[in-house]
Amino acid sequence: MGGTVDWIDPMIGEFQRSGGNHPRFGRDLVLLHGTGARSGEPRSHLTRGIAFRAGWVVAATFGGNPRNPAWVNNLRTHPDIDVEVPLPGAGIAIHRVRAVELDGPEREAARQRFRTVSPVFAQFEAGVDRLIPIFHLVVRG
Repeated sequence: MGGTVDWIDPMIGEFQRSGGNHPRFGRDLVLLHGTGARSGEPRSHLTRGIAFRAGWVVAATFGGNPRNPAWVNNLRTHPDIDVEVPLPGAGIAIHRVRAVELDGPEREAARQRFRTVSPVFAQFEAGVDRLIPIFHLVVRG
């Protein structure tokens, strides 16, 4: 789990031990396993993930922080990653995906999906002076 912030390591452990049913966030999280943009080291990031078309979407809200989380640059630099996602009943599946940053109508469709599924998304969006990056995690062959 290298390269994570100290407080996130226990959350990642809870996510994995619970089979994707996190005690606080339920089955709404995904675990991104990628590569650091500058370091080239393995990085793991836990974030909200929503099923979307042939994969999932993740939004870099960073809890309403005025800057992007580090995983944004990691995905921009190294878009081919593994993602752990909760299965419908129980357990976790690991998929190889390509992270595609959305713009235009595709971004707007994903943005509206986030606003519908996660009302706090609108609060985070209103509280920052940046366009929150949204990535589509497309399952690869």
